[in-house]
Parts: sequence; structure tokens; C-alpha cells
Amino acid sequence: MLTLNNVQIVYDNVIEAVRDASLSVDQGQIVTLLGSNGAGKSTILKGIAGVLYPEEGDIIGGTISFDGKNLIGRKPDEIVRDGIVMVPEGRQLFEPLTVEENLMMGGITRTRAAAAEALDYVFSIFPRVKEKRGTIAGYLSGGEQQMVAISRALMSRPRLLMLDEPSLGLAPQIITEIFAAVTSLVKESNVSILLVEQNAELALSIASYGYIIENGRVVMDGTPQKLMSNEDVKEFYLGFSESGHRRNMRDVKHYKRRKRWLS
Repeated sequence: MLTLNNVQIVYDNVIEAVRDASLSVDQGQIVTLLGSNGAGKSTILKGIAGVLYPEEGDIIGGTISFDGKNLIGRKPDEIVRDGIVMVPEGRQLFEPLTVEENLMMGGITRTRAAAAEALDYVFSIFPRVKEKRGTIAGYLSGGEQQMVAISRALMSRPRLLMLDEPSLGLAPQIITEIFAAVTSLVKESNVSILLVEQNAELALSIASYGYIIENGRVVMDGTPQKLMSNEDVKEFYLGFSESGHRRNMRDVKHYKRRKRWLS
């Protein structure tokens, strides 16, 4: 379905943000990208979606293909029509518009009849969004805004949905609700998910495969079971010490051992 092979991305022709990254997402999979801030995860999503240009980013090496079709150089709206949509970090709603107006912007590539059908579809996934359809988007809570952002992306009925930090700044109950909706999308609509998420434990709990990104390159990949059994993953991403106990924040802050994959 989606395949990245040795992708290299730079900003301003100088800063290498992604180096020889390779990954894949198959139909009906939830694949997660894990890594610290600045590791290159969001840049990978933007490269797939074709939205690097506002930040002077360029793909200078490798290939990105979707169902065998090259995505590099294609316009963002063409990639949406191909079936790939990204929900960016920070949600980025049109705050002066109503919820329904935001949703209809997400369906702009579809016919009026198809957009109306898609509206019913997203309301069935997020009933709370339906309740707020006439509310100005800027007046919603953070969790409600995230639901609207995902719903807006689903208006184009994508085959691959890319989520960038969907749990950021949200209450645990709302996070649970959103992630339950995401997993149901995969089971009921066969939508594939490419998920960037700081909460590694949460991401691995729903993923079928994962990649760890460090300094712009993939340093480890595997099933959630494989990653969660790795000592470095447990220590640096899940917060467990080598003895199996959770570390407190002071221990993590002062911990100096290098990750084994950087040795």
C-alpha cells in the first residue's frame, strides 16, 4: 500500500531532517512512528502528504509510493484524491467557522452528494461532533476540536489516515474515546492508520507494527510485542528501569546511558 524507501528530506537545502528512512503500511494496519521531539516523525508525514513546501522542505532522495504510484512531486490535493489525508499536530481548524463548515471543507474534493454521505459517516463515528455541528469551532474544547479535525480528514473517505500527535494536551478520558474511534475505523472501514504519538505505550497498545525514529533515521522496527520487550524501548519510551519498575522523572532526567542502537 504505502512504501517509503531510503527517503531523505532536508530543510533550506542545509538541514537534514530525515535520512534514508524506509517504512511501509499495509491495508488495514495501524503503524506507529515513535521517537523524541525533533526526530523527524512529523516531517515524514508531511513528506507523504506533499506539504513540506511551506517550511522550505524538500525530498532529495528515495521514493514514496502508494499502490505503486509515485507521490513525490504531486500536489497535496492530488494526494488527498489518491486516498491519503493527514490530521496535523495542533488540529489547525478554521476557528471562525462552524463545525459543519469545517467538515465540508474536508469534503471539498468530493461531489455535493458524496460530501453529504460522508457527513453522515463521520457523525456516526463521532456523535459528539454531530451535537456540535452548529458551534463555532474556536469555542470547542481541545478534545472536541481533535474529534472535528479527525472528522474533517475522514470527509474525503481516505484509505490511509495519518495522525500527528492526536493525544497532545487532551484529558485521558477524551484520549480513550478518540483512540477507540480510531481502532474501530480500521476494523469497520478497513482504513489504514499511520500514527505519530509521544505516548508510546498507548500507541503500541493499538498498533500492529511500529518504527522508532532517532535523528531522522529508523533505528528499530517490529511488532508491538517485539518493541515492548526491548530494554531500550522499555527504558527510554515506556519509562521502565532495567529492574522492571517505572522510573520517576528525576531518574529519567539524569539518566546518562546511551541507547544501544546509538552505540
